[in-house]
Amino acid sequence: MDNSSQGSGGMKGGIGGLFGGGAPEYSNTELAGVPLTGMSPLSPYLNVDPRYLIQDTDEFILPTGANKTRGRFELAFFTIGGSCMTGAALGAVNGLRVSLKETRDMGWSKPRNVQILNMVTRQGASWANSLGSVALLYSVFGVAIEKARGAEDDINTMAAGTLTGMLFKSASGLKGVARGGLAGLALSGAYALYNNWDHLTGSSSSSSRLY
Repeated sequence: MDNSSQGSGGMKGGIGGLFGGGAPEYSNTELAGVPLTGMSPLSPYLNVDPRYLIQDTDEFILPTGANKTRGRFELAFFTIGGSCMTGAALGAVNGLRVSLKETRDMGWSKPRNVQILNMVTRQGASWANSLGSVALLYSVFGVAIEKARGAEDDINTMAAGTLTGMLFKSASGLKGVARGGLAGLALSGAYALYNNWDHLTGSSSSSSRLY
């Protein structure tokens, strides 16, 4: 038995030496006493330095030439949908307030409940339509201006807001157009100021900007 084991060990050593794999083997006890001065601990499973697995910043797999922030076209769907839902919620609350005020002299009965429900539904749909239309106009103008200028900045935001206000109030005459444009310019300017507040105050922020 000893001769056979020694013979197999010699054969392995000879074959290993022939192919360059005859490195000495050590036990775990012997390797435990080897100091790792100046070296980071290695993973016992991957046998790699864990420092290479730690990323300081978020990394995403993006198509070639794509930006890390979403563009106006991608944000248009979120903007329009969010505006419609917000308008529906605000309109429902306003309809409930108005209906309760108008029917306060009536007792709690089926006609009053039906009137309240109709008012809530009507106001919710009206507000959702209005805010959704404004969001649609703003998104269309924003995408068109971005494609025309070939750049994405706060100028596009303010221009889209101004044009949206002017077109939304276009049926009210020149004064209505002027008021709508000023309102859109003020709101979009305030939003652009909010987006650049960290830059103006000198503080850094890692959040992505929404246009």
